[in-house]
Parts: sequence; C-alpha cells; structure tokens
Amino acid sequence: MKVLFKKDVQGVAKAGQVKDVADGHARNFLIPRGLAVAATPAALKQLADQQSSAARRAADEEKAARELKARIEATPVTIEAKSGGQGRLYGSITSQDVVEAVHRQLNVSLEKRDVEIGDQIRTVGSHKATARLHRSVTATISLDVRALAS
Repeated sequence: MKVLFKKDVQGVAKAGQVKDVADGHARNFLIPRGLAVAATPAALKQLADQQSSAARRAADEEKAARELKARIEATPVTIEAKSGGQGRLYGSITSQDVVEAVHRQLNVSLEKRDVEIGDQIRTVGSHKATARLHRSVTATISLDVRALAS
C-alpha cells in the first residue's frame, strides 16, 4: 500500500515522503497513529500545495533579509562609550550595545545572539561586526565608536 508520511518514522521514512509499505503495517500502525495517510491524489495535491507555499514563504523571508542587509550596510552605526586617555574605553562594546544602537538609529530589531564581534572593541574608532539576518544572509555592520562627551 502506498502511504504519504505525515511525520518522521525512524527507520522507515521522513515526513512528506511517499513509500510503499505492507498493508497491515499501514492499516494497523501508521494510519491509526496519525503517522501516515493513504497516498490518494487529493493527499498528494495537498502536500504539493503545502510545499509550494513553504517555498514561497522562504523566498519572501530571504528577500526581506536581503533588503534589510542593504539598509544596515548603507549606514554606519554610532556608539558612544566612556573612554579614558588615548582613546581606550573603560569597558568594551558588547553585542547587546550593538543591537541597541542599531535599533535606536535604524529602527531594526536584531537578536543579541545573531550579532558577532570579531575582536573585542576596546578603543575609539571604526570597527566591524556581523549580523546573521537569515540562514543565507549575513550583514556587515560598520561601527563608529566615539568617546562619550562629558
């Protein structure tokens, strides 16, 4: 009997696959537990529709991430921090500081865990950070670190 798997079944198939299994296995185990349905033309059409809508949604998300990347990379982000003599900061600039500055200046919400700073930023000047916006889109953020006016 041909069945369409709704969920992963270890050692048998993954969700979305169509496989030929024993009639008894399908009727007594897979179908009653909701792991699979009979592979009718209607079920296969429904699967194809779901896959195409998921692909469209993924393409839209990637397009939005690419537009956001262009917007982030076009404008340098200014961060002010307390500093001592010779341009050394009292602390260092963290991912959270970068996220807050980007949100304040560009009105873009990022997650702290998606922002990576290569070396610690402990001096005044220009620095770079990267932000993972999507699985395949990474933006480079230009940071302009300035001494806080006292």
